[in-house]
This record gives sequence, structure tokens and C-alpha cells, in this order.
Amino acid sequence: MASKVDELTISYEEEGVEIIKELDKKILSSGAWATVIFKYQQWDRAKQVYGPDRYTLRRYRKRNDEYTQKSKFTISSNDQAEKIIEALQDWIKG
Repeated sequence: MASKVDELTISYEEEGVEIIKELDKKILSSGAWATVIFKYQQWDRAKQVYGPDRYTLRRYRKRNDEYTQKSKFTISSNDQAEKIIEALQDWIKG
């Protein structure tokens, strides 16, 4: 696991194939607890191509100088992402 928040990744390889391809990440908070949102694509074995862009929000806890994932939420589609953005904007604007 990573000892620095900027080293955290969701990239995952299996048998030489990058199953989870991290496209971008934004660090929302860091410290003893870190929150990171990732943009990624997942390999579709049946079609042999990467699927659509996806997003996941992950929460990590740092103990003994290493970050460990404690929770995650995956945004399943661009439509769901837009609805989350809209709800947050409504709440923020009051």
C-alpha cells in the first residue's frame, strides 16, 4: 500500500492485462484520513475493449505510515454523476 496520498491508485493488472485503468484522480482530503475520487475504465473481457468512463470515491486511513482503504462508493454512470453534482449544487447554493 502507499505511504503518501498521491501514491494511491486503483490501477489493477491481471495476467499482463490492465483490468482497471486509472485515468485521473483528485485528492479531496489528506491526512490521517484521505478521500480520493478516481476516474477509470474497466476492461471488458468479452468485448476485449475498455468500457465507458466510471468514477469511484474512496476513503483511506493512514496507520503505521501506510494508507488502507476503508470504504468506497462507485458512481455507475455519467447520468448518476450528473444527479450527484446537481444535488450537491442545490444544497450548496441553498
